[in-house]
Amino acid sequence: MISWNVILFIVYHVIVILAIIHVVMDNRQPAKTMAWALVIWFVPVVGLVFYLFFGLNTRKEKFISQRSLDQLSKRSMLEFVEQKDLQLPAEHRQLIDLFVNENFSLPFKDNQVTVYGDGYAFFPALLAEIAKAESHIHIDMYIFAEDPLGMLLSDALIDKARQGVEVRLIYDDVGCWNVSHAFFDRMRDEGVEIVPFLPVRFPSFTSKVNYRNHRKLIVIDGRIGFIGGMNIALRYVKGTGSQAWRDTMLKVEGTGVYGIQRAFLIDWYFCDRTLISNRKYYPPSHGDRNDVMSEISHAFLSPCEALTQVVCSGPVAPYPEIMQGYVRIILSAKRYVYIETPYFLPTEPVLFALKTASIAGVDVRIIVPYRSDAKWVEWASRSYLRDVVESGVTVMLYQAGFLHSKLLVCDDSICSCGSTNVDIRSFENNFESNIFLYGETAARQLREVFQADEQQSVNLQDMPERMHPKFMKRLWESMVRMMSPLM
Repeated sequence: MISWNVILFIVYHVIVILAIIHVVMDNRQPAKTMAWALVIWFVPVVGLVFYLFFGLNTRKEKFISQRSLDQLSKRSMLEFVEQKDLQLPAEHRQLIDLFVNENFSLPFKDNQVTVYGDGYAFFPALLAEIAKAESHIHIDMYIFAEDPLGMLLSDALIDKARQGVEVRLIYDDVGCWNVSHAFFDRMRDEGVEIVPFLPVRFPSFTSKVNYRNHRKLIVIDGRIGFIGGMNIALRYVKGTGSQAWRDTMLKVEGTGVYGIQRAFLIDWYFCDRTLISNRKYYPPSHGDRNDVMSEISHAFLSPCEALTQVVCSGPVAPYPEIMQGYVRIILSAKRYVYIETPYFLPTEPVLFALKTASIAGVDVRIIVPYRSDAKWVEWASRSYLRDVVESGVTVMLYQAGFLHSKLLVCDDSICSCGSTNVDIRSFENNFESNIFLYGETAARQLREVFQADEQQSVNLQDMPERMHPKFMKRLWESMVRMMSPLM
């Protein structure tokens, strides 16, 4: 008679084989397929559970109907398609068309863009704009921390809600895992509309926990927009431990705010199933806003004019739009490509593009933190960094704190800033948003930001312990790298 242990053993291995078949039939990148298959087979029980929680692919699922998407974007924004005297740069016309064709990300002219390089500059500017809000405040944030800064922001939002201003907040349920329900309930009780993004509840926990809204978007009255890499948390001001936090946030004034607004309203419908398509959320632009320049005393650099295009990507979209944009920019570069990212676990297309551009003679430089806040990711990234160095890429390690900035600048003609890290999770699993800026002035400003950070960094090639680690450390880093498609 067959024992229960034998029956359980057989059933378990049948489930494991079915799970591996599921991974293979999903037609992912071979590296990711192999990584998941190895985890499921060689890590008993835990590997299978890990796959159920973090490995199921939702890219083919429909979370929002095309009809609703049209109402949220095309119908509300149709009048902006034909912008008077809109001049698109010829060298980037195909990139612009790529974003428009994929998800109706329109380019907008007549924008003033201000760069903020830390929380000391950004949060006072944000609070000042919130204080002036008259119509609505929309916030789409991965982390809204329950700390003194979060309390200050929540008080400001409650105050505006009491004044009759519409206040809507989207927070990521995983990003705010350690935030109490009471913190958000307090704002709800005062009239702030709040929804979590993909709430982590069983059984949907197993299929949705891996796909998070990593965006950082703020819109005030449809005339002011903020986009970049900063969450609402005190560490962006005080740092953590002995490390200061360096990040980049952009303030947009002009028609480019329409792109940020559209991204928020689509996310709001995604979470709340409330269709908000009123034209009042896209107020007429007043053109240049030179009158506000005198108000900006803490900006990293003076405001500049730029043609802007807000691009969102996510696992439910047919293509990884932001990754495609990065690859096209890198391969089209003629002189230089500079990139800042806190985590460097590139997908194969991005890795290939970086190596190709460097070997072709383009000056490719990457700045990453000297010390990461995620040790496993740091270990996995070290072999990738050595890999690109061998192809001629200059890798710098930022030493003045933790670098959380995510930006790209190329040839003094195009640049991008947003929530997207150069890693597999951002390009394939997360819901991300970046703004692409076209024009020499904006590109030069972000190049200056990069060069200032470069002055506080050390070249990886000047660190023999990182470039030539001992055998056991190199073996460990290579083993961790095998799991990088899962991080």
